[in-house]
Amino acid sequence: MTLTEYRTVPPGRQAPPSAPPRLTRPAAWSAVVALLLAIGVLTASVLGHLGRDGAVTLVVFLAAVWMWVFATVPDATVALGAALTLVLTGTVDTGTFTGTLGDSVIWLLVGSFLIAAAVTATGLAARVAARVLGAARGPRTLVHLVTLALLLTTFAVPATSGRAALALPVFLVLAAVLRERPRLVLTLAVLMPSVILFSAVGSLLGAGAHLITSEITEAATGTGFGFTRWLLLGLPLALLWSHLAAEIALAVFTDRAERGRPLRIPLGAFTGSAGVTGPLTRAQRRVILLLAVVVAGWCTEPWHGIDPAVIAMLGALAATAPWIGATTLTAAAKTIPWPLLLFLAATLCLGIALTESGASAWLAGLVFGPVQAAGAAAGTVFVLLVLLISLGAHLVIQSRSARSAVLIPVVVATAPVLGIDPLAAAFLSTAAAGFCHTLPASAKPVALFAASEEVPGYRPADLLRYSAAMAPLSAVLLLGFAYLVWPALGLPLTR
Repeated sequence: MTLTEYRTVPPGRQAPPSAPPRLTRPAAWSAVVALLLAIGVLTASVLGHLGRDGAVTLVVFLAAVWMWVFATVPDATVALGAALTLVLTGTVDTGTFTGTLGDSVIWLLVGSFLIAAAVTATGLAARVAARVLGAARGPRTLVHLVTLALLLTTFAVPATSGRAALALPVFLVLAAVLRERPRLVLTLAVLMPSVILFSAVGSLLGAGAHLITSEITEAATGTGFGFTRWLLLGLPLALLWSHLAAEIALAVFTDRAERGRPLRIPLGAFTGSAGVTGPLTRAQRRVILLLAVVVAGWCTEPWHGIDPAVIAMLGALAATAPWIGATTLTAAAKTIPWPLLLFLAATLCLGIALTESGASAWLAGLVFGPVQAAGAAAGTVFVLLVLLISLGAHLVIQSRSARSAVLIPVVVATAPVLGIDPLAAAFLSTAAAGFCHTLPASAKPVALFAASEEVPGYRPADLLRYSAAMAPLSAVLLLGFAYLVWPALGLPLTR
């Protein structure tokens, strides 16, 4: 007699990283009713202080925040719904709503994604990874070379999720080569998404949240952040923060014996990708030249006066032009994350409404008003509060751009009252929002490297250990930059 055993779950399969707990349908509807009642009470209490437009904007804003936290609706859908509600209620005019999609930051991202598609199509990224990582002779050298290589991608690939997708195949190759050294593989699994997130602050295009911050500060104060200024302020932090992350990952996940063992990564490990070995191809040489020209154009904007969006689109045109480019416009356009662009446009509309209606100023007084009771130390207390809230906001709002859309209008409205420069406070908040490592669902790059059947990544407990070590160090590092480094670079914290 033959017995056949059936399994409902394949053996050895690891569950994918779980999303943050969501409300069940009955609980969700109950929460919606409670939210609507709270909004009604809030509207009645603030209408006299804000006026109709301010009250409507505040209600829509709170509803959007609640849905970003609890609802299973995509972030872009929530943002678009909030922006359209403001239009339909007459709080925002149609020109403002449609104008955000044509904003220069949107065109800047479109051009950058088209150029990134050309870089990927040539195999240049894999070639650089192979050459850089092949020079490693020990674990410490390896993690710092990985860190440096990922830092460079900040200027070639916009958005952290795109950089994570580019880095994952490289990690899988390294994991296969180092399969006999699981501690080192675990170190890389935690380090690579961490560096992608920490190093993003080095470029204005590093994350959509940076563009949102620049647009909101410009709307509120008349001054935003250009590519060169953001680079000057953010790159030193990105370098130090990323390499600190590498050292902490080594300390947390490896012992002295592991760190002392030599290693060698053969170039042949990367030969599965085209264009890795041999001399540079013509397409790769053209892309390198194109990247150099585009980045130089962004950095020299104060001299020539050409908007960075125009430079990006000129670069995109060259990258996709027949006989010149490395890919086609049709193929490159398929790589553009249109939901991200719609989300950015909608949140810009929401940020403008919060500022112009007075809702952000009212909300700032509600949230940070008690800080004024601190007297002479009010400014310092405000800075610490902004830092702590920004560092911990990823536990509530998973989208980095959504966190900036929520926090920056309030921070910018409050800072001048307490003698703090609003641009410095906004930059600090946006930089601190780059820390989002506590849970696998805290950020898309972190989730991508979690352990699964296909990825020999980390476990949630590993991430918690790393986050516990990095959180206090990140806070100290950011405070040091806010009080010492950025003032020396032309961004004083106090007015």
